Amino acid sequence: MRDLFKNDLPDLRSVSSVIDLTALDVISPGSPGYRACARSSLIVRCHSVSDVVQVIAHAAATGRRLMPRGGGHCFVDRRPADGIVADLSGMDRIAVDDHGVAAIGAGANLATMYATLHEHGRTIPAGCGDTVGIAGLTLGGGIGLLGRQYGLTCDRLVGAQVVLADRSVVECDEHRESDLFWALRGAGGGQFGIVTEVRFATVPEPSVCRIEGSWTAGDVVQAWQDWAPGAPDGMSVNLTVQAGRATLFGASTLPPAETESLLREFTARAGVRYAIDIRLDVPYSMVKPTFSALDPDDKPRRARSEFFARTMTERTTGELLQRLTGNRRLAFTAMGGAYNRVAEEDTAFAHRGERFLLEEAGDPGDPWVDEAWSTAHAEGSGRVYPNFPDLALQDPRLAYHAGNHPRLAALKKNCDPHRLFDFPQAL
Repeated sequence: MRDLFKNDLPDLRSVSSVIDLTALDVISPGSPGYRACARSSLIVRCHSVSDVVQVIAHAAATGRRLMPRGGGHCFVDRRPADGIVADLSGMDRIAVDDHGVAAIGAGANLATMYATLHEHGRTIPAGCGDTVGIAGLTLGGGIGLLGRQYGLTCDRLVGAQVVLADRSVVECDEHRESDLFWALRGAGGGQFGIVTEVRFATVPEPSVCRIEGSWTAGDVVQAWQDWAPGAPDGMSVNLTVQAGRATLFGASTLPPAETESLLREFTARAGVRYAIDIRLDVPYSMVKPTFSALDPDDKPRRARSEFFARTMTERTTGELLQRLTGNRRLAFTAMGGAYNRVAEEDTAFAHRGERFLLEEAGDPGDPWVDEAWSTAHAEGSGRVYPNFPDLALQDPRLAYHAGNHPRLAALKKNCDPHRLFDFPQAL
């Protein structure tokens, strides 16, 4: 690993000498906005790679743990107690070259990314939340409505810039620092260093059929499990179930007639009337805002999840639905397609043979979340999406990384021997 900055570092013996408060954008006790981040003793808003190097130098010198923050959408609070948060939101530059490769700052969110790529007629398969950070999403995999056709977000990653614990700045891709590049594709964020830029091979932005339907009865959940993961790659439809209502939503790059035919096949299986709204020729970047009412991101909640390699039995499905009251929610995300055409060992993302992802969510403190997870877990694969961390897991190494864990653990020891980047369930 290269070490570009050690000889030019400032004196590291005190906070004042490591971080010049007049030079860097620092939030510390007494600063406006500190209460919102009070778990950490220091928050530094980074605007350049040099800022990131300075923060890492200070953390290493003082023995404080360091956590990068992109979009801030982690399921659990990973901010280190009495540690430092490196806020990357100021590093959000996006550029697209003549070959369709997009270089995106680690602080960019999906709304900004989609809008910028749309101006170039390009996109990448990524998630739906407007304020989700692109870097964190990519590092944990990246599931979205184009994923069954083009793969995970990390499958489109062609390079990245990373600042390591020794303050070296490295460029990684298939040929340079290839082990690190392998790990960045699915091991989860904050593990090996601070990623400052990600580069993607974009795809032409498609116009899609926007799909939404809702029912109060019928065998919708069981039919979806049998049908959606095996649909053609261009069809990606997910299912959200709350008390008394199941909502199907997604997008299709298939011709409208084929899209409608497939959806009629689904409703016939489910035993419900065909009541699906299809909007034609919607630019992919514009689809997510139309589903905003379906996503309760602004509400406090607790969630657990697991992948499933096979359809759940009707008995298990029935048990899950029986106590689905109030704010309790089941969210089914279809896998299959391009997600599963990459070998498990080819990237750090180890979940390549799954049919769907199931999330159980409810109010904070609602015991149903654990009860529902346990009910479904009996038929799950034991694998968990790294971007949906779960502190209740008994064996997080197996759940997140499966057979890739030994290689990842060895790389962690090499890149971060003193565990500067550490948090519950880190490698």
